[in-house]
Amino acid sequence: MAIIGGGPGGLYAAALLKRLDPTRDITVWERNAPDDTFGFGVVLSDETLGGIEHADPVVYGALQKHFVRWDDIDIVHRGVRHTSGGHGFAALGRKRLLEILHTRCRELGVDLRFRTEAPEELPQTHDLVIAADGIHSTTRETYADVFHPRVTTHRCRYIWLAADFPFDSFRFEIAETEHGVMQLHGYPYAPDASTVIIEMREEVWHAAGFDELREAESVERCAKIFAEALHGRPLKSNNSAWTTFRTVVNDRWSHGNVVLLGDAAHTAHFSIGSGTKLAVEDALALAACLEEQDSLEEALTAYEAERRPVVASTQRAARASLEWFENLALYLDQPPRQFAFNLLTRSRRVTHDNLRLRDRRFTEAAEREFGCPPGTPPMFTPFRLRGLTLRNRVVVSPMDMYSAADGVPGDFHLVHLGARAMGGAGLVMTEMVCVSEEGRITPGCAGLYTGRQAEAWKRITNFVHDRAPGTAIGVQLGHSGRKGSTKLMWEGMDEPLEEGNWPLVAASALPYKRFSQTPRELSRAQLTDIREQFAAAACRAARAGFDLLELHCAHGYLLSGFLSPLTNRRTDAYGGSLEKRLRFPLEVFDAVRNVWPGERPMTVRISATDWADGGTTAEDAVEIARAFAAHGADAIDVSTGQVVADERPEFGRSYQTPFADRIRNATGIPVIAVGAISSWDDVNSLILAGRTDLCALARPHLYDPHWTLHAAAEQGYTGPGAVWPAPYRVGRRRPQTGRTDAPKPRLTLGS
Repeated sequence: MAIIGGGPGGLYAAALLKRLDPTRDITVWERNAPDDTFGFGVVLSDETLGGIEHADPVVYGALQKHFVRWDDIDIVHRGVRHTSGGHGFAALGRKRLLEILHTRCRELGVDLRFRTEAPEELPQTHDLVIAADGIHSTTRETYADVFHPRVTTHRCRYIWLAADFPFDSFRFEIAETEHGVMQLHGYPYAPDASTVIIEMREEVWHAAGFDELREAESVERCAKIFAEALHGRPLKSNNSAWTTFRTVVNDRWSHGNVVLLGDAAHTAHFSIGSGTKLAVEDALALAACLEEQDSLEEALTAYEAERRPVVASTQRAARASLEWFENLALYLDQPPRQFAFNLLTRSRRVTHDNLRLRDRRFTEAAEREFGCPPGTPPMFTPFRLRGLTLRNRVVVSPMDMYSAADGVPGDFHLVHLGARAMGGAGLVMTEMVCVSEEGRITPGCAGLYTGRQAEAWKRITNFVHDRAPGTAIGVQLGHSGRKGSTKLMWEGMDEPLEEGNWPLVAASALPYKRFSQTPRELSRAQLTDIREQFAAAACRAARAGFDLLELHCAHGYLLSGFLSPLTNRRTDAYGGSLEKRLRFPLEVFDAVRNVWPGERPMTVRISATDWADGGTTAEDAVEIARAFAAHGADAIDVSTGQVVADERPEFGRSYQTPFADRIRNATGIPVIAVGAISSWDDVNSLILAGRTDLCALARPHLYDPHWTLHAAAEQGYTGPGAVWPAPYRVGRRRPQTGRTDAPKPRLTLGS
């Protein structure tokens, strides 16, 4: 076996494989000297240490002798320090870690070759080649046509440094300079030393002149900026250089007898401390799979199957953490304790409930400052939109049911929406209700283009108001655009009808998929007609008794098609710049707002990104939100994607809430967050952090119509934010079977 790269992951893989089978001939090829190291301290979690202890007690024992442990995190912002305890960290110097692994490898008989490039012919001369050659992996690039790597460069510059004293906690400190915001990440790794990372956005780095400074000058400047945190002490470097973080993702991790490990396969931002952790866990999993499987091919397949979901989850958390720090300036005006809570929960690995277990005093203080009455979780605080006060922050998200007949909602809709209203949510939304027969997605879509449909909706709103007092019901109005005239979802999503098709219209004559019907580009006269259809539907919605109206400008439907440059190729006054692409959606909004009762709120759903090159960006989404707010929108409902058929969400659609967060904090507009929200703990975390105002949940409400009431029971809450219908109150006692949203047990590493 050949291992390319003598970092912690490669060395630990060598030691494990040799320990499991002493007859193996294992060579590690490392281009640098044995005492060369980059970075200063390494943080390992208790989970990772448990895997190491199980797999190799000798390495674990050696590590234990050198660990520095601490529990607190300090966040210093605008001269105020807040401390949160109970976190449990362990760190040691990277150089010491390498020394321990060098010693263990030599004890076991691993051949360590330093200052030596790995020969190109290793795959031909060895049974297995493990490429642990880091983020700049030569192996990965050699087989790029197989691994299909994607490397994303991010917006901040950072530099790894050290201080000659130990911090007594994990410390985050914010410096607001004349050039922009800078941040310090610091933690102890030895009795007399700490790692210090200085980070700032690229434009701040340039404005501060760091791009023109030599290494020593940069280090000295950083020490002056953060003199208070450093107690006036200097910073040290080790050939330290400013760099930008790059996220590495590979479609495959193995090719023949070559397999990627650690940063060669994947990277995760240092702000969640996962680089070395992931590499060590990769080594544990790879060694176990090689022992358990009958062939090399099966072992490498099993290794990737086991590790890929874990890595993907970590990368999602790391991406959220990375972008939080990239957009740090958005949160500077938050109250210091809310800012601290926001920072601690930025990746959603630490949640409201988890933080309460770690540090109850800190969490309860954050709740009090937010305005939570004693014993009231954040999700059960009321929220006001115009003349409507929602009793809690939970929204049943619009979900197409495709169960109407001639656009008329029937008993299914009564039961579906009525059950969820009695389930305790503050706001229940209809599916997208179409403003014309031609504006339907499928033959089963509901409408508000006839009086009969309006009467049917009135039956439903009356039921909600009578049987679920305190729950509001909202209608979402939309037009299918180029995504219409398709089969019901369970018969073929987005597939054209085999018969009975109707003609489609859109911003531009572009089919949604290659087999989709090509729509006609709307003329000026048709734009006027459709605008009036929206207004007429809004009048019917008001008479039907809806409490809130949402304009659907997302997911590639008609109004969304005007907003995205990928679907709007017009050359008239309604196409081109973002200002022109906004023109028709804003005209429709104004027409609806003019007829919608003044005391009732109106929201807009947008796709904050198209997940495709050249499409709507997060910056565009902020401007779109500002435009609708300027025209009177009371909140923005933030979703993503579904605008073009070839979207490529790198981390899946579950990565959506950061877009709502960015819009809210960049504009001050209330937002409804959609996506990746499945537990009441998520809702509490996002709201208390000030990252959203309301949380819209779809599939959890399909699984459990009484999701909100059950969330209240799980948290022991019985206040006005969660009122059980009188016939159901005997079932209100807290279930004794355990939390329904508790995390699943993890497999023991190395097992």
